[in-house]
Amino acid sequence: MECWSPSLNVNQEFAKLVNRMHPPRVSVDNVTCRKVTLIKVDSANKRGSLLEVVQVLTDLNIQIKRAYISSDGEWFMDVFHVTDQYGNKLTEDKVADRIQQSLGPRGCSFRSLRGSVGVQSATEHTTIELTGRDRPGLLSEVFAVLSDHKCNIVSAEIWTHNSRIASIVYVTDNETGLPIEDPDRLAKIKQLLLFILKGDRDQNTAQTAVSRGSTHTQRRLHQLMYADRDYETEDYESNHQSGNESGNSKRKKPFVTVENCSEKGYTVVNLRCPDRPKLLFDTVCTLTDMQYVVYHATIIAEGVDASQEFYIRHTDGCPISSEAERERVIHCLEAAIKRQIPDGLRLQICGEDRVGFLSDVTRIFRENGLSITRAEVTTRGSKAVNTFYVTDSYGDQVKSETIEAVRNAIGESVLTLKEDDDALTAVNSKGNSQPAARFSLSSLFRSRSEKFLYNLGLISSCSEVV
Repeated sequence: MECWSPSLNVNQEFAKLVNRMHPPRVSVDNVTCRKVTLIKVDSANKRGSLLEVVQVLTDLNIQIKRAYISSDGEWFMDVFHVTDQYGNKLTEDKVADRIQQSLGPRGCSFRSLRGSVGVQSATEHTTIELTGRDRPGLLSEVFAVLSDHKCNIVSAEIWTHNSRIASIVYVTDNETGLPIEDPDRLAKIKQLLLFILKGDRDQNTAQTAVSRGSTHTQRRLHQLMYADRDYETEDYESNHQSGNESGNSKRKKPFVTVENCSEKGYTVVNLRCPDRPKLLFDTVCTLTDMQYVVYHATIIAEGVDASQEFYIRHTDGCPISSEAERERVIHCLEAAIKRQIPDGLRLQICGEDRVGFLSDVTRIFRENGLSITRAEVTTRGSKAVNTFYVTDSYGDQVKSETIEAVRNAIGESVLTLKEDDDALTAVNSKGNSQPAARFSLSSLFRSRSEKFLYNLGLISSCSEVV
């Protein structure tokens, strides 16, 4: 006699039933507080609910100043004190609808490592995922392969951290503008990209994947870097203690503690670091990927620093049980925070979109000894708008004459140096950095490097430049 086995997951179906009986309630309160908007979320609890709400707020560029999280038992109750990206109270009237949609029966529930939360559609593109060991010139080779195979890069985002790289590239066929579906063509592209990623040093861990479907780019990048175990190759302290630190407060090492609260049966995670956008998203992503559930949390980010306190358990209901697990949580949270902080000088490249544009730009970077630490590639109409963070091949600040040479090769009207970047520092021949004053793009490229440094007041005479 055959045993009956359900075709549907009973727990998932029960959760859907509860959601239909008690749909999420979201209120936006602009009256109670003078400086912030209160967003209150009241919903049946399900795994991943906190991440979904934080993802919606992050996608809307909403800054979370305070948050009080409670999801003990079967109910999820959160209060967020938020502003827009300029520090003002919200005027967006669709925030509640977006959150309710993400938590409702048609929303995107927590998925496996291969999936994503807060999904954005990518069905009009072919998605290429890359992970491996970072090295100078790698992106130039990747984009050259895509260009040779008539792939139009619609958008892309690249992260590097601890000598590892993760990238998601959305491409279409150059001739048709449609996703690439020919399996032989895709297999060849995948094989060539994997060959480039493996190089001579990364034969075992480099990976490529080609797919159609939906993804949330930054959510997926966190998953890729976590799966690639970038937290195991920490070189943060050694790099910055050797003289590469520019004094920027964002570079301070996060302070993370993990302790058990035996009387309540929780593990308490405390985190303190310089505040920045998407910080809560990064930490919640990490805890979710590590199979932990946040039962209570208090978030405060009203000044220069942010503090976060989480009461967590593993998905099996148990707190952290070993010193090795405790250390792993600390390392993973530190890595999640730091992989979102780009190193180097911020350059913006804006030009007419065409096949091979990115290949040409990154080739010029490589030929001038620049290493890309982070990149965001977008297409707006017929324009390609790309942001790169670059260092020299040793990870140091880029010299002014190098930037001038790159600008001359790419085109003066195409490359823009972002003036609001904290990485704008002048570096002498010994690699010791000094804070640079604010300056305009016209003054940067008005003369050669000696006159450039002299005009900034970083040297008393041009003869000081070696």
